[in-house]
Amino acid sequence: MSRVAKSPISILDGVTVELLDNVVNVKGKLGELSFELPESISIEIEDSTISVKYNEDIQSSVALGGTTRSLINNMILGVSSGFEKKLELKGVGYRAKASGKLLELTLGFSHPVKYQLPEEVNVETPSQTEIILKSHNKQILGQAAAEIRAFRPPEPYKGKGVRYADEVIIRKEAKKAAGGA
Repeated sequence: MSRVAKSPISILDGVTVELLDNVVNVKGKLGELSFELPESISIEIEDSTISVKYNEDIQSSVALGGTTRSLINNMILGVSSGFEKKLELKGVGYRAKASGKLLELTLGFSHPVKYQLPEEVNVETPSQTEIILKSHNKQILGQAAAEIRAFRPPEPYKGKGVRYADEVIIRKEAKKAAGGA
C-alpha cells in the first residue's frame, strides 16, 4: 500500500493544472510541463488539490501511484519556484566558464570540455569553481548535472573532480611504503 500516493497534492497560486486525454498539463510563471498518466492511474482535480487514484490490488499500479504523485508534485513545484543544483570543482587548475547555453570546463585534460546544456536548463558560474544549474524540469536538471559530474567524478584519494555541493566524498588512505630490507 502506497503512503505517498494517498497524500493529496496542493496546487500553488499561479499554477494551472489541466487533464486532457490522460495527459496532465501544468502551467506556471517559469514554464509549462506535461506528463502522460499510466493506464492504471487516474487523477481527480478538485478546487486546489489533486488526488491520485489507483488499483490497490495490482502491485505495479500501487508503485506507479506513488511515482505519479511525486512527478505531478515536482511539476507543480518546478513551474512555480523552479529547482537548482550546485556543482563544485576541486583540483588545481579546474575551472568552469559559462556563455549562454555552453559550459566550458577545464578539468586537467589536454583539451577543454565543452558541454551544450539542454534548452530548459540555465547555468551560472559565480566563481571559476562553482556551477549553478537552474530549471523548472527536475528530471532534465538532474540529468544535466549528472552528465557534467561524469566528465571527472571525484576520486577517493585526493578528492579531485566535479562534485555536487552537498556531496560527501569518503577519502581513502594512500598505500604505505613497505618498510622491509
